[in-house]
Amino acid sequence: MPKDRLMDAEALRGEECSQKDDGLRPKSLNEYIGQSALKQVLGIAVEAALGRAEALDHVLLYGPPGLGKTTMAMVLAKELGVRCRITSAPALERPRDIVGLLVNLQPREVLFIDEIHRLTRVAEELLYPAMEDRRIDLTVGRGGTARTRALELPPFTLVGATTRAGALSSPLRDRFGLIQRLGFYGLDDLKLIVQRTSDLLHLSLTEEACLEVSRRCRGTPRIANRLLRRIRDFAAVRGSVLLIEPRLVDEALQLHHVDTLGLDQSDRRLLEVLNNNHGGGPVGLETLAAALSEDSTTLESVVEPFLLQIGFIQRTPRGRILTEAGRNHLLSTKP
Repeated sequence: MPKDRLMDAEALRGEECSQKDDGLRPKSLNEYIGQSALKQVLGIAVEAALGRAEALDHVLLYGPPGLGKTTMAMVLAKELGVRCRITSAPALERPRDIVGLLVNLQPREVLFIDEIHRLTRVAEELLYPAMEDRRIDLTVGRGGTARTRALELPPFTLVGATTRAGALSSPLRDRFGLIQRLGFYGLDDLKLIVQRTSDLLHLSLTEEACLEVSRRCRGTPRIANRLLRRIRDFAAVRGSVLLIEPRLVDEALQLHHVDTLGLDQSDRRLLEVLNNNHGGGPVGLETLAAALSEDSTTLESVVEPFLLQIGFIQRTPRGRILTEAGRNHLLSTKP
């Protein structure tokens, strides 16, 4: 995958927790822009939990990368007035890793596990009684002298995040009381996010420039923030720019090969392979991944969702197909 890709595989490795984004994250449900249905459901759940002085029920958040799953976990902890402990499933390889996290939780704290679909079988089995009965079952000793010891846990809230909800095992998924999907953001919400981020980055954008960035961020707040940083760099190098207009936005993003719809080199390579090498498809995922020298999981979870959302490709039982809209866009943006 090209190094300059603004929507890259780092999204699959928990980069929502990067320190760079911390200053841009909303701190409360009122500050959180978009996802109105999700906020309504979680707001009611938080208020009810506070009224009963209980821990919030376990929450599973799923959807494409960059839509604010980690941010929502931190917001929930803030609304509940407790600490949010953040980790990711690949970091919990050994039983003692997850046991150490669980036994150190304070009452009603939030434990956030990113990429929860990647938990090992052993880690999942330790979580089952922890989520349901607030206890950990540990085996002490070996062979005939082995015995089970139960450790009581304080009430806590597990917030899991995943880009692949279908990859979770049924026993784990069924233990979440709240299962909510985050969808791509609409243009109005994205414009508000761009305006908020530009203020935090001390950038002055015209209303038209904000709209241009909103159109090019693929319905994803994280990408909007990245684009704004690149625009800030471009404006700084070009000289003192008091007010950023659409022309400068276009120049800055063209430098990074981001077109008018937010498609970058990786998106266009996929469309070109479908169109030029396979006559529009259908083409299997593994064949596409090999042709693009790309990991199939990254292709399916990072590159394809937005192309599917805007109707440029279709998934069929026989493989991926390039739509007429995708072919027309490819031709209209051809150098």
